[in-house]
Amino acid sequence: QVQLAESGGGLVQAGSSLRLSCAASGRALNSYTMGWFRQAPGKEREFIAGILWNSGSQYYANSVKGRFTIARDNAKNTVYVQMNSLKPEDTALYFCAAGRRAHLDLGLGYSRHEYDYWGQGTQVIVSS
Repeated sequence: QVQLAESGGGLVQAGSSLRLSCAASGRALNSYTMGWFRQAPGKEREFIAGILWNSGSQYYANSVKGRFTIARDNAKNTVYVQMNSLKPEDTALYFCAAGRRAHLDLGLGYSRHEYDYWGQGTQVIVSS
């Protein structure tokens, strides 16, 4: 079992930055993929960034590439996403997820169905 808890969301102005954290507990994240997803009202939950825990390899959705950066802290079992140049369209509930089957290096892990553990989400609102 892996428990995930997101934090760091808030209300910010367009063009500003925000850093979200996802703290994992229950077990080590070796061999896991950690992913960040977001879901805006009326929209599907979409992948935005992922990281392979062992290697640190990073993967991004085109919508956030160049603006968002995912990172991990092994000692804290925590994954972060640094979000820069935020836009109103980034407004969403942001979720952290973990999965053993989310092999982003093999083209998998871009779907919510490839993750087994989820946090409750943290709200990000970007005002224009």
